[in-house]
Amino acid sequence: MATVAAGTTCPEPMSATSNGSWQGDNPLDSALPLAILQICLVIALTRFLAFVLRPLRQPRVVAEIIGGVLLGPSAVGRSDRFLKTVFPKQSLTVLDTLASIGLIFFLFLVGMELDLRAIRRTGQRALAIAIAGISLPFVMGIGTSVALRNTVAKGVPEAPFLVFMGVALSITAFPVLARILAELKLLTTDLGRMAMSAAAVNDVAAWILLALAIALSGSGSPLVSLWVLLTGVGFVAFVAIFVRPVLGWMARRSPEGEPVNEMFICATLATVLAAGFVTDTIGIHALFGAFIVGVVVPKDGPFAGVLIEKIEDLISGLFLPLYFVSSGLKTNVATISGGESWALLALVICTACLGKICGTVIVSLLVKIPVREAIALGFLMNTKGLVELIVLNIGKDRKVLNDETFAILVLMALVTTFLTTPIVMAIYKPARRSAPYKHRTIQRNDTDSELRVLACFHGSRNIPTMINLIESSRGIRRRGITVYAMHLMELSERSSAIFMVHKARLNGLPFWNRKGDSDNGADHLVIAFQAYQQLSNVSVRPMIAISDLETMHEDIITSADQKRAAFILLPFHKLQQIDGSTESIGHAYHLINRRVLRRAPCSVGILVDRGLGGAAQVVASEVSYTVATLFFGGRDDREALAYAARMAEHPGIQLIVVRFIPQTGNLFPERSRDGGGSVTITVDANEISADDACITEFRDKVLASNESIKYDDKAVGSRAEIIAAIKSIGRCNLFLVGQAPPTMVLSEKADSPELGPVGSYLASSEFSTTTSVLVIKQHDPTADPPDPEDDGTEIYDEPDTPTTDLSRH
Repeated sequence: MATVAAGTTCPEPMSATSNGSWQGDNPLDSALPLAILQICLVIALTRFLAFVLRPLRQPRVVAEIIGGVLLGPSAVGRSDRFLKTVFPKQSLTVLDTLASIGLIFFLFLVGMELDLRAIRRTGQRALAIAIAGISLPFVMGIGTSVALRNTVAKGVPEAPFLVFMGVALSITAFPVLARILAELKLLTTDLGRMAMSAAAVNDVAAWILLALAIALSGSGSPLVSLWVLLTGVGFVAFVAIFVRPVLGWMARRSPEGEPVNEMFICATLATVLAAGFVTDTIGIHALFGAFIVGVVVPKDGPFAGVLIEKIEDLISGLFLPLYFVSSGLKTNVATISGGESWALLALVICTACLGKICGTVIVSLLVKIPVREAIALGFLMNTKGLVELIVLNIGKDRKVLNDETFAILVLMALVTTFLTTPIVMAIYKPARRSAPYKHRTIQRNDTDSELRVLACFHGSRNIPTMINLIESSRGIRRRGITVYAMHLMELSERSSAIFMVHKARLNGLPFWNRKGDSDNGADHLVIAFQAYQQLSNVSVRPMIAISDLETMHEDIITSADQKRAAFILLPFHKLQQIDGSTESIGHAYHLINRRVLRRAPCSVGILVDRGLGGAAQVVASEVSYTVATLFFGGRDDREALAYAARMAEHPGIQLIVVRFIPQTGNLFPERSRDGGGSVTITVDANEISADDACITEFRDKVLASNESIKYDDKAVGSRAEIIAAIKSIGRCNLFLVGQAPPTMVLSEKADSPELGPVGSYLASSEFSTTTSVLVIKQHDPTADPPDPEDDGTEIYDEPDTPTTDLSRH
């Protein structure tokens, strides 16, 4: 009978793999197939929820917490059949082990995101805000714990429960906060800098408090807890004294531009696991060892970046969501029943919000931060996230938190994080109106005035052609040209995005590069522009825009307005391959260009890069290009001609200007697709008059004084004649054309309407694979504002001027 009883209480362990359903085995009775099903289900649900919550600008951690709760006994898990089939008890050990491995390496990534140098440089204001944002909610958490112990948490150990409650209410999730700031376009504001600095200090304090809470939660005597703390301090000292120099040596042996030794990567990852084993043996938690190793990894050079690149997608995308499900399976909202329990939930949420917000706001006001910014800062610092769940799960595993208290605190973390974005958006909107500025176009009466260009680039392939184009456009005027070189960097949910934010903030970007920062790991792409500035008379000011692709156009538009730019230079979304074909870098980049064209506060140019000047920067004395401008008429062609006139001032530029004159009608007749009749494009008489005046001025002021310019009138009446006239120009390095000239479509296949009818043809492989193209759209101050909901899919007939000016720098 004893054998039978033992068999009923201790089920046999699951086999690793099954023999397959054809052999009569149920794959879900084996550990590996069941784990695969669980992982796929978790990823599908959490990604779907993230997509649903995307319009609300919620960070992915919110979707993952909700997904975990839904799969648990609070929702779908209420079905015993579902739990026994998909999440049987004997499988939870495997699930928790996989989730813990993912958590260990994720905490290693979090440690690498935390830059101690930045924390040491934290200003007194941010330090005061961080201390207030920790101390007041910690004290209020201790007060709340008294109410909980007298009601739903009777019998739990007193001292550990007080500390766990204080930690749970005082935490600020640094990675989640960074992504919320990026979503709200506050990352580069004074408010964003203050929040990031205070949250970094808060993060360090939270980990120290959590270590204290874990040490106190042990089942032994207070002397044992003391030994745990002292041994933990000794471990941190050992890592700092012995492990850090070894990691530094490996980082120094991994120079920029060379692959990192595979042995270094393997040794570091093994060190992370070993550190986790040591801290788990000490009695703190395995994640502490991984976190400490991440903190001491050198942040300069490519070593840290390669480490992140190797593990972040696998860990963040595949294993970490399992931790949220593991947490959700322990969360049963149904335990919160009755008026008393719901009142306690409201009390915990109010206490968490009031403690964090009031403490932050009061100190912020004392250090002279404006009221609106102080309130917004308070709500931002109230952001919870993964660290909050770690605290709660450790508390539950150590029997410090019971089921009801655990559910209450999980819902508190979910509610406070969910409310952060909409509340901050409602109460804090940075000033959107800037003082108007005069020169928003290249074509202007005051030709001696400074030309300000915002040159955007995605990667290193864009830089040589852009620099060579800028060098060719600098002119001979006294004030010349000022270039704001903006590196467009995507901010994603990946850990490297926050690592990227750290490096940008370290270098004073995206505001400006401070002197001497280029030695501290500055963006190597903007360094190329800095080097160009040293060799030329062009003033170059590097910037970095870190944003998600859906809202990156807002950064470009805002920066152009802040810097009073007259011209935005964008790279085409397709890159030319070695065989001459083009490959898109992504539809999202295509939409960025369209949205900027539609809403820009100044003129815009899209550069189709086919290697202007070759694959490297050309020094000024060696510039020798032939530039052709095709003039059909209209506002955009006049802007292109003005840009061409500026380029013609460079001694190494030979300019060819071809004006197309229609043989009949107002403009060029086009045969309809069915072969019957013709379509004539008409323009306003004022536009024709403006075109004639522009050409006359160009001939009198530019052509007459520059022998390197060739001008020709071409009478054409059909698409074939236009194409023949363009090809007769011969070999040249760059075409300058307007975005919307009054002519018919020249290319049968035009999948990039933002280039216009002529630009689309010039950019096609049927025309050339060696000639770069710059398509220019002139700013129209009289155009109606665009629809804010418009995604920019149609370009030709829509204006590009926003309704209001954006904030000045």
